[in-house]
Amino acid sequence: MVVSASEGFGFVASAGPTLVWLIVLSFVFIECAVILGLFLPGDSMLITAGIILANHASGTGHVWALSVGAIIAAVCGNQVGYAIGHRSGNHILARKGGKYLNYTNLHRVNILLERHGFWAVLVARWIPWVRTLCPLVAGAARMNHTRYTVASSIGAVLWAPVLLLIGFYAGGFLNQVPWLMPAVVTILVALLLIGTALGAWHYRQEMARPVEDVTVEEVLD
Repeated sequence: MVVSASEGFGFVASAGPTLVWLIVLSFVFIECAVILGLFLPGDSMLITAGIILANHASGTGHVWALSVGAIIAAVCGNQVGYAIGHRSGNHILARKGGKYLNYTNLHRVNILLERHGFWAVLVARWIPWVRTLCPLVAGAARMNHTRYTVASSIGAVLWAPVLLLIGFYAGGFLNQVPWLMPAVVTILVALLLIGTALGAWHYRQEMARPVEDVTVEEVLD
């Protein structure tokens, strides 16, 4: 049985804003809080969510409300990530031969925080793998919690709403061409599902690698 783009879009649209809210808030929180976030397509998810909301009559209200919700989810996720890093002491669990959670990437993030501090946390929001590692490394490195909170909160305000609104207003243009919106949304949702599935698989592969226990001081060398 072949499902047309319009039928696929009808299924997505019928799910309504509630499903969009659930997915967006979950992805944003996980990306900012735990290692699994390294492997999730957060940026493309926000843009896709904005495009889908553009097709709903109450989309404008939803996209602005969801922007606030996404900011809160990002801020809370950052605090959880910082707390996990802080609780680990100055030890950071890397993976030998890991693609993302490796000594080299931890070294890069730590150097970034050491040299630029506040601004590094702010800019990290726009770099996918750094977005997840930054809270953990900042907590382990005992970065000043107030400075970290201010920087990560400003970063959240400048990240999630911007991508949601880019998607939302792009969706407004797509709606002007009747056949284009269903096709684009179906493709984006399919890519998002594939990206999430691949991310979960890569996460399992990464976690299966041998643990390499390094300290903050070591990754600064």
